[in-house]
Amino acid sequence: MNEIKKALFISQEITPYLAANAHSRFGRALPEAIIAKGIEVRTFMPRYGCINERRNQLHEVIRLSGLNIVIDDTNHPLLIKVATLQPSRMQVYFIDNDDYFEGHGAEELETVTNAEENDERSIFYVRGVIETARKLRWAPEVVHCTGWISAVAPLYLKHMYGEDPTFVNTKVVFSLFDCPFEGELDKRMAEKLQQDGFSAEDVKSVADGVTYESLCRLAMDHADAIVISSGNVPASLVEYARSAGKPLLEVPECDNLGDVYMDFYKSL
Repeated sequence: MNEIKKALFISQEITPYLAANAHSRFGRALPEAIIAKGIEVRTFMPRYGCINERRNQLHEVIRLSGLNIVIDDTNHPLLIKVATLQPSRMQVYFIDNDDYFEGHGAEELETVTNAEENDERSIFYVRGVIETARKLRWAPEVVHCTGWISAVAPLYLKHMYGEDPTFVNTKVVFSLFDCPFEGELDKRMAEKLQQDGFSAEDVKSVADGVTYESLCRLAMDHADAIVISSGNVPASLVEYARSAGKPLLEVPECDNLGDVYMDFYKSL
């Protein structure tokens, strides 16, 4: 890849919309560093119920909303909201839906309070991002995914949407981060993914249980490249990444995000 004009970020957390931590700071710092390189950026995150829409100046994008996403034979309406972060003027798009994200004023993330829906919440979020980019006719050279909630994105982008004009020339990068969840997601997740046309081989990493590590393995199975973006990633996942035979960047911490990641993107 010699030239990059557009980069899409599928994030789990972004500050200031969620409390500042290593993951949410990364979710903001990396896209802003890429914008500083002259690249057009679109960033997405879930519209968790604890996000104050008035204070953060979110507004619905009517022309992008209204699509129904089918998961496990049930229709779920897609709502798209947007805000702009200053001074970078980075646009952040929020994927929303009343079935998966709480009303205003929630105290904890839905991924904690309603964890039994996390498998479908992840699928809905990723498909919502992809369908929004298609509707915008916005074709990125790079899609960078962070957080377990984005782990099915490489699967969808490289298979279901692999021949779509929006993504046919896209390289998909997955960042390993220290943001695990406890326990397991719905054991039917592999079955629900197969309802979207994926084969048993495609989803083999989550066939025997949907843990944080198995979801990350699923993402790495289908991504074009992998980044170890945290120093506390489980050793088993680091080993899996190193043995995957794909371009790998190991930068748990760095001050010059824009330079390091742009060089990596261009190398793909």
